Amino acid sequence: MLTVINPTNGQTLHSVPALDRAGMEARIDTALQGFSQWRKTSFSERAQLLQRVANLMRAQEERLARLMTDEMGKPIKEARGEVQKAAWCAEHYAEHGEDYLKTYDLASDASHSYIQHLPLGPVMGILPWNAPFWLAFRFCAPALMAGNTCLIKHDPHVPACAEAIADLFVQAEAPEGVVQNLPLQTPDVEAAIRHKAVRAISFTGSSGGGSKVASMAASELKPAVLELGGSDPAIVLADADLEQAADLIGFSRIINAGQSCIAAKRIIVEAPVYDRFVELLEARLAPLKVGDPANEDTDIGPIAREDLRAELARQVEQTKAAGARCLLGGEPLDGPGYFYPVTLLADVTNDMPACREETFGPVAVVLKAENAEQALAIANDSEYGLAGSIWTDRARGEAMAADLETGQVVVNGLVKTDPRLPSGGIKRSGYGRELGPHGIMEFVNIQQVWVGPKQG
Repeated sequence: MLTVINPTNGQTLHSVPALDRAGMEARIDTALQGFSQWRKTSFSERAQLLQRVANLMRAQEERLARLMTDEMGKPIKEARGEVQKAAWCAEHYAEHGEDYLKTYDLASDASHSYIQHLPLGPVMGILPWNAPFWLAFRFCAPALMAGNTCLIKHDPHVPACAEAIADLFVQAEAPEGVVQNLPLQTPDVEAAIRHKAVRAISFTGSSGGGSKVASMAASELKPAVLELGGSDPAIVLADADLEQAADLIGFSRIINAGQSCIAAKRIIVEAPVYDRFVELLEARLAPLKVGDPANEDTDIGPIAREDLRAELARQVEQTKAAGARCLLGGEPLDGPGYFYPVTLLADVTNDMPACREETFGPVAVVLKAENAEQALAIANDSEYGLAGSIWTDRARGEAMAADLETGQVVVNGLVKTDPRLPSGGIKRSGYGRELGPHGIMEFVNIQQVWVGPKQG
């Protein structure tokens, strides 16, 4: 059984039967059988299915959003936005997938030589709990548009969300086997990865989990895309618009209760504006309301699980003990549920736990740098390399972007994922790309075709 604890009150929400080995193999076989027909469909047919699913999501926004709020504690106003963003992802690939995968000529000694992009087969997405709908569609929309079928192995803590995603495709009258839900216990995931019908893996989660998945996939010679943890730097230089930087960095740090891989986690501020920026950030964080995620006025809901809150509390305590100055929060909240307050730690250094480890919660840490060069060095002194932001003059920010060791850089703006643009990391933040034209290329056979006779 997959048992879900409501993070808002700590009580059992529901239990869902997990698939046994026979049930898992049956669904994988169904995906393989479905692939034999789905791969032959036109781009237009695939686009029509994705558009129908997007329309259903928009029409059922409230119902789908409530599932996230109940199972993992996402504030309802954020959950509604996630449903809409997932629909946008489906719509984007419905509109642009054919162009991304168009056949093109390459000159050679052939009478005609060209490249075409063919589907691989059933692809399995191993997904986390923190953005159940968005991350599912980030995986499945491009994979389906490319002609693959999709197996969704969602996190055991969001089984109702996973079932709802699969049911959307049923409602949209998708051919059988195009999308299959795999509600598995964690120990059974390896067998699914190694199943001969599963052709590729997409994993979003921790660096430790990604390392295990990558090893399994590599041992079976299966391609994998890994979107893993982050300790994303936000560099604020002395010439930055401090008000705007405080607004957007503060927002980045607390969205989804800070449970986001691409949230700003290490805020590195140039010395001349350090004190002023800390004041501005504190003023923005202090009024935020922590509470029941079902309430419209709640800004920050609970941490998704009790063990995750305990880990966050350890990181904060050890960082304070190492010399950080706590200006807000810093202790788990009493009462039912897994709530943690908005926390602001100043005078942090890059060797403290809140910087060396990924913090998954509403904890903002601020570091001081003497100049831009030191700020960049601090930013790059991390085993992670997912995303980062630079706040400075535009030309200077663009010049610095090439020296920031991350897969995504934003100059004077909010770090976010966008269906139109590729995202992914380097170092222990993973490999491969999702979204944009690059993401859809991860799970296709880039086939070269040479047609004779040989010329010249």
